[in-house]
Amino acid sequence: MNRFEHLRLCVVMGACLAGTSIAHAAPLPKDEAKARKASIEAQYKSAREACNSLSGNAKDICVEQAKGQENVAKAELDDQQEPTASSREKLAKARADATYAVAKERCDDLAGNPKDVCVKEAKAAHTQGLADAKANKETSKARSEATEDKNDARYAVEIAKCDSLAGDAKSACVSAAKARFGKT
Repeated sequence: MNRFEHLRLCVVMGACLAGTSIAHAAPLPKDEAKARKASIEAQYKSAREACNSLSGNAKDICVEQAKGQENVAKAELDDQQEPTASSREKLAKARADATYAVAKERCDDLAGNPKDVCVKEAKAAHTQGLADAKANKETSKARSEATEDKNDARYAVEIAKCDSLAGDAKSACVSAAKARFGKT
């Protein structure tokens, strides 16, 4: 396998693993989450059993693909249940780990310097994927803090505007500002 074919394979594998993402929506009810987890485990068992018909490194690659798909699907489920920066980072790490494991296993078909290069390319792609996951988490955290700071400042302005009022009008203004900015 030449370098281009290897990189194309890694990209395709990453796209396959990434293509199964679930859109962020309201958290799943516990019974539905449990059913999806059971479905993920059943899909893994089925994929793992399909690997038994193979032998050698082809079987090893198949097993790594099955494990990777299971881990990514579980991380997606966790992210859907609790969509946070941390869960998105775990999902990105699961994708990077799965892609790396398969790419590294594919390198076993090579020997000598091409194998060494293949392993180093796989490791470099893995390191980049993990770094991107961490950077995305930090960016998400910074955006969240900035949004919170902006909302606090806007809330302070609204309360200051309410100070010019009196009685029921002031109470209504303060209540409206609290409701608008999610304050209690």
